[in-house]
Amino acid sequence: MKKSSLTGALVLALLLAFPLVAPALDLGFYVSFVRRVLIFALAASSLNLILGYGGMVALGHAAFFGAGAYVVAMLSVEGLSHALIAWPLALLVTALLALFVGLVSLRTRDVYFIMITLAFAQMVYYIFISLRKYGGEDGVNLSSHSKLPWLELSNENTFYYVVLVIVLASLWLMNRFVQARFGQALQGIRENEARMEALGYPVMRLKLLAFVLAACFAALAGVLLANHNLFVSPSLMHWTESANLIIMVIVGGMGLKYGGLVGAAVMLSLEEFLRLYTDYWHMPLGALLLAIVLLAPHGLAGLWNSAVKKKEAVK
Repeated sequence: MKKSSLTGALVLALLLAFPLVAPALDLGFYVSFVRRVLIFALAASSLNLILGYGGMVALGHAAFFGAGAYVVAMLSVEGLSHALIAWPLALLVTALLALFVGLVSLRTRDVYFIMITLAFAQMVYYIFISLRKYGGEDGVNLSSHSKLPWLELSNENTFYYVVLVIVLASLWLMNRFVQARFGQALQGIRENEARMEALGYPVMRLKLLAFVLAACFAALAGVLLANHNLFVSPSLMHWTESANLIIMVIVGGMGLKYGGLVGAAVMLSLEEFLRLYTDYWHMPLGALLLAIVLLAPHGLAGLWNSAVKKKEAVK
């Protein structure tokens, strides 16, 4: 078995066992923390799909993350908490939003694309601030967890395993997209869009499809986060949240299979650790992230891949 496969199997085993052994180790609190890391790993991985593989620097991706969360929260307030209805509706609404934003923003490139996605995200942010019925700037509480047949999401361990299964399935699905002809074409567009267009590829349609797919995965992460916190705030859609997701992707490794997962785990773990020692945790976190970017330009996942390849070459 390859070392990378062995590492993946070990990480999976640890994730599966953690909720069962955490109480015995007096680490029960961290079950919720790991669940949060998994949710943000899904959000970061969804951005990696268009940023890392498609070369689309979207500074408004958090709008889709927040939209998924808000749809579930709003339906919960209205008394519709069934996951088999609320969750698909959240994905559908987000997909339509992404389709509209994509049709406009993908006609531009480079800094113009960045600014237009940012502008749309801020528009969505201010729209939800204006919804006084749903808390406005203060946010909105969910009346209860979403209801799934035969599963009680209010149970910590049950919800943990639901999140784990959804995140792993989503990561597998995104990896399949990337390995398929669609993913190869998307990477070709990232490298040379004019050449791909000259070869007859429907560049606009491929980019739009990737944009909508990434938005749906982000919305799914938002759905899970809403159930995790039982609270949703417009700050989830702010451009700073989009910037955080971009940083996670860069730290983990753009265009790498587990870049989003590694980036989210490192970022959130460092934040949690540094908060124990200082109220000014942003400064040491910034310095550490700067060191990672300078010393590992392909991210931590890229650094790990390089180390594994070197060892295999030596053998």
